[in-house]
Amino acid sequence: MSEKTLTESSGESAVDAQPEASAKRWWILAVIALAQLMVVLDATIVNIALPSAQADLGFSDGNRQWIVTAYALAFASLLLLGGRIADLFGRKTAFLVGVAGFAAVSALGGAATNFEMLVTARALQGAFGALLAPAALSLLNTTFTDAREKAKAFSVYGAIAGAGGAVGLLLGGLLTDALDWRWTLYVNVVIAVFAFAGGWILLHNHRDAANSKLDVPGTLLVAAGLFSLVYGFSNAETHDWNSPETWGFLIAGGVLLTAFAWWQTRAAHPLLPLRILLDRNRAASFLAVLISGGGMFGVFLFLTYYLQLNLGFSPTKTGVAFLPMVAALMVAAQVSTTKLVPRIGPKAIIPLGFAIAAVGMAWLTGIGVGSSYVSAVLPQLIVTGFGLGLVMPPAMQLATGGVAAEDAGVASATVNAMQQVGGSIGTALLNTLAASAATDYLVGKDPRNKLVQAHATIESYTTAFWWSAGLFAAGAVIAFLLFRRGVPEQDASAAPVVHM
Repeated sequence: MSEKTLTESSGESAVDAQPEASAKRWWILAVIALAQLMVVLDATIVNIALPSAQADLGFSDGNRQWIVTAYALAFASLLLLGGRIADLFGRKTAFLVGVAGFAAVSALGGAATNFEMLVTARALQGAFGALLAPAALSLLNTTFTDAREKAKAFSVYGAIAGAGGAVGLLLGGLLTDALDWRWTLYVNVVIAVFAFAGGWILLHNHRDAANSKLDVPGTLLVAAGLFSLVYGFSNAETHDWNSPETWGFLIAGGVLLTAFAWWQTRAAHPLLPLRILLDRNRAASFLAVLISGGGMFGVFLFLTYYLQLNLGFSPTKTGVAFLPMVAALMVAAQVSTTKLVPRIGPKAIIPLGFAIAAVGMAWLTGIGVGSSYVSAVLPQLIVTGFGLGLVMPPAMQLATGGVAAEDAGVASATVNAMQQVGGSIGTALLNTLAASAATDYLVGKDPRNKLVQAHATIESYTTAFWWSAGLFAAGAVIAFLLFRRGVPEQDASAAPVVHM
């Protein structure tokens, strides 16, 4: 067959394929959103079920944290590897393996008969999540090529990323109260059936980096570095900051990540090409995701404590209490990605979102022992959620926009890594600051007095909220200084890249 005939044939196929792909793109978004929801849910859905799981399996309070930490460690340390695997071997393949593996180990965790079986399943969930999340985001970016449609798709994806933790709290409470703690894991199997079937039917495999090779030294360095960093901050929650198990791992993580950055400048096929980090808007977006991930734990973690321990909310009622925040975040996500950033640019919108979130968190510090949810929590949640909706979805879109097709997976993985590391840092810092505030409050007072104890817990919560507000305020300043002026240009030469 002649070259001309081949060209014409391929052109006809492309034209014929476009309407088909166009018709399927919103179904593909639904499949991707389902899979991403499954990953994001598991960061919080098990938290509410922990007391029930502990009573059932009989593990100690000291071991309880590992049910959460095992997931975070595996997820964070393997994200860049998962993103590169999607680029090298195909996004559909990575997506389907990630979904099926996540479902299988979730079933294993649900059937756990002892602590070791449950914590192993949680670590494996993190590993498969590290493969699934980057593949899902890069599939989103390459499926939507029209700028307006891509903005809408990112608003949905970003809303899931931001609100998934709150949805996890609600679903975890409902399943634990109505059924059993094991269903917080079994539910992933139900979600995965639909995600896998949809992915198998709708997706096409893309191997944009098929001619590259896996950067093994870089993979080992970044995996060990991220593991050490997250593990060090996790130890800060259970050990003193002066403990070698805290600062030793933090230093090791810093050294390993520095070595990784150096190696990326010399590797023939770098795991994280530095060209991904050198764009100013993209670098600013990575930092915005990092900061928002850290500050959000001030909302979810300590407000959950307050609602359950101080206001007496059940797990289900606690989850419902977060829904107004989710709604506000979703509205802001739609407005920011489809209307504001395309017209005004990120330099105004993302700092504004951080500032609004800071106001909401500062307002939350007005809670007291006998406060009402309607007056002391609800308005503040709506304000904070709206602010975060102006930050996270557009930052995620900008972080992956304009990336070459062969780098889509690893760029998406970097965004996920920023969110995960930010969450680990935020949890460790806010927990430490809150505990210190409670201890300082009790100095010179009778710790056996229940009212004194209640005021000490309020002091710990409000301290965490003030620091979260400060973190968001710092994010506003950093975003304003780093983002470029004007509306981001659409790079027609670059394959559309989507990330979560």
